[in-house]
Amino acid sequence: MTGQLLIDVTPPVATATFNRPEARNAMTWQMYDGLVEFCERVDADERVRVAVLRGAGGKAFVAGTDIGQFRDFTGAADGHAYEARIDGVLARLEDVRVPTVAVIDGYATGGGLSIAAACDLRICTPAAKFGLPIARTVGNCLSMAAYARLVQLVGAARAIHLVYTAGFADAEAAAACGLASEVVAASDVDDRVGALCAQLAAQAPLTMRASKVAIRRLREHALPPGEDLVAMCYGSEDFAEGVAAFTEKRSPRWQGR
Repeated sequence: MTGQLLIDVTPPVATATFNRPEARNAMTWQMYDGLVEFCERVDADERVRVAVLRGAGGKAFVAGTDIGQFRDFTGAADGHAYEARIDGVLARLEDVRVPTVAVIDGYATGGGLSIAAACDLRICTPAAKFGLPIARTVGNCLSMAAYARLVQLVGAARAIHLVYTAGFADAEAAAACGLASEVVAASDVDDRVGALCAQLAAQAPLTMRASKVAIRRLREHALPPGEDLVAMCYGSEDFAEGVAAFTEKRSPRWQGR
């Protein structure tokens, strides 16, 4: 893998570390592709019984997609292609045959929250912060699959609150609403993740696999279309303004069109 995504396979555990600490591990296209490759590698190795995702640097798990990559977007078609690409990555992560554990220390925002939500378990330190600040940053939206995944995890009321307030849920709030599976002191998190991986590796793999797939099927049953919503946001003047403002480090001037 590239230096932006570090891979360690020490059976029964495989670990992927997002490694752009200078950018709070914001995801590049290369990192998204590397995450898919990691999933393929995990599924191809029968010795691996647990997959772990974590962020380097101690300040973030993943702080979304690198916004600089949006500067080349010219309209709704680019938004559709982007959301379809991210849906494919997240679906591949969800479909990994073994339990997946996200270790959250610092920010898990935007695409980072979506990656964490696609994992089976989320072990957090007290420094964890979850958010979807898109209403005050670039003015885009999520795909229907991403909204459905979030609603299944935290409920509709909490999901809309996260989007509307564009703020952050701390570790305590995340544990209360289901974003965090556990909150563990930073000094203990590695030991706790190690113990959890050992437990998962010793349990019946088909039981866990069946449960993972069943819960995903319940969410995806009759998922409504949402292409019109993606087109409305990504094809708007506001999205272009949001991207420009973010990269220029100024406040966006929203027009609602």
